[in-house]
Amino acid sequence: MKQDYYEILGISKNASTAEIKKAYRKKAIEFHPDKNPGDAKAEEMFKKAAEAYEVLSNEDKRARYDRFGHQAFENGGFGGGGGMNMDDIFSQFGDIFGGAFGGGGGFSGFGGFGGGGQRRMKGSNLRIRVALTLEEIANGVEKKIKVKRKVQAAGTTYKTCSTCNGTGQITRITNTILGRMQTASPCTTCGGSGQMIDKRPADADAQGLVMSEETVSIKIPAGVVEGMQLKVSGKGNDAPGNGVPGDLLVAIEEKEHPFLQREGDNLHYDLYISLSEAVLGSSKEIETVSGKVRIKVDEGVQSGKILRLRGKGVPNINGYGRGDLLVHVNVWTPKTLSREQREFFERMATDEHFQPKPEKSDKSFFEKVKDMFT
Repeated sequence: MKQDYYEILGISKNASTAEIKKAYRKKAIEFHPDKNPGDAKAEEMFKKAAEAYEVLSNEDKRARYDRFGHQAFENGGFGGGGGMNMDDIFSQFGDIFGGAFGGGGGFSGFGGFGGGGQRRMKGSNLRIRVALTLEEIANGVEKKIKVKRKVQAAGTTYKTCSTCNGTGQITRITNTILGRMQTASPCTTCGGSGQMIDKRPADADAQGLVMSEETVSIKIPAGVVEGMQLKVSGKGNDAPGNGVPGDLLVAIEEKEHPFLQREGDNLHYDLYISLSEAVLGSSKEIETVSGKVRIKVDEGVQSGKILRLRGKGVPNINGYGRGDLLVHVNVWTPKTLSREQREFFERMATDEHFQPKPEKSDKSFFEKVKDMFT
């Protein structure tokens, strides 16, 4: 089981943005590879801290994590169990460390950031929406979606950036009353990659990229909810040169069902029966998200009765079991009667068996609503 992000950073769930950043900086400095060379455990803690910070420092991701836990980011990549490599960490969060590890951008000799501080650019993310039926949500589904994304054009070649001479950084030295101070910042010409385009095909853009269409397979776990976002790592736009591809962000939409209504993990179904079925009882077949089931309607059932089919709802996204199917019984009263039928009911109007006799077991409307949530 994955460790809680708040626990990794050693903060409470009510921590402010500033407290989250401070806690991450402390952990990152403590487990930084420059301070712990060859220590695999420290490297793992360094990555975990970065993963936790990436989620908790983002307002939207933090809200989804608080609601759904690690399942909110299932289906690939960082923030959902895939982990983050050193290039990602140094590229995204290098500013947090400041000058904690001296010149050269704060890092040296690790994961492609060695020596000159060269950084791998990351391509932009793509966002799509996927509409799912209630059956797909309840059972999980694998969708194959056609996605248009920018990829490296065949035949594109690169050369060393003439501005930073391939280091990926611009170093400046200034004189202060405390002495000479050296600062480094990413090269604005190459974006920190240390490379520039030398030659590119005529159909490529200025970054050497062309538009391409490919089919992406997206595994969607059971129990997702409207508005949840899944991430497919590396299926966004390519980055120039030897950069890291962006991610594909998939927003979940829920299609309206013709006869089932969803409420959290529970489902609601309106069952209509005739007056004779209510009096005599019956057996009815109904459709659920996992197939057809037959239920027994007792004789003398009252309109408004709720029959609970346990485990016939939607699986909980965090693995806490499965919801129920609540069947609401509605007795259908005929609007028109033949003369014989009317005469029958007129005779029955004074019969004691046709007079309302609420029993203690017949709950009020509000009690029935309360039962739905217990």
